Amino acid sequence: MSQIKLAIFDMAGTTIHDENSVAKAFQKAMNNYGYPAVTLQEANEKMGYSKPQAIRDLLEIHEPEATKITDELVEHIHTAFVRGMLDYYENDPAIRPIADAEEVFEELHKMGIKVGLDTGFSRDITDIILERVGWNNGNHIDASAASDEVEQGRPFPFMIQKIMAELGITDPKTVIKIGDTEVDVNEGHNAGCLMSIGITSGVFSEEELIPHQPTHLAKSLTEVLEIVKAFELAHQE
Repeated sequence: MSQIKLAIFDMAGTTIHDENSVAKAFQKAMNNYGYPAVTLQEANEKMGYSKPQAIRDLLEIHEPEATKITDELVEHIHTAFVRGMLDYYENDPAIRPIADAEEVFEELHKMGIKVGLDTGFSRDITDIILERVGWNNGNHIDASAASDEVEQGRPFPFMIQKIMAELGITDPKTVIKIGDTEVDVNEGHNAGCLMSIGITSGVFSEEELIPHQPTHLAKSLTEVLEIVKAFELAHQE
């Protein structure tokens, strides 16, 4: 029997192909609301966070008048971002799973390991993506969590805990987290996961992930599967 019960993957950049569209849409929303100095690099650094929190963080850098940073302003910018992302994920022909994602999910299922997805996106965007790639029918994933469904998004552990509760898993040391940003890695640590694997095929490089002390680094989802198989082989009962 597998020691690992659940693998939770990030979406954009980890299991869903992304040509930096999220960061570009995020930067555009900030620019259009009067913050033209927000750079693509800054937007990239906020990938993985819940988007309202990321907006507030950037406003605190670029808005000199603190009284202007209101919940209403954050909501307006977030609404503009969501509109852009919904249009992108509904219509762009480039939307597809990362290479080997579905094969890796299938292999994990064969090993008795459930597959979950969590994301900094809100549920409306998440559902559009799942429908576009055909993962909304339960064939490839067992559960998903979006950042607006929990008290606080990554790096807080609440999305991982939500998926665990939904799937009846109580011990975080039977759970692994996989993602391409520092908040993915820290989310796994904060949830007490057995592994918090940083994948270097997305937004963050190996050099950028190492300071956050991932338990493992992988260049691809296939390498993640190899890490899991090696662990299970070493811990066979």
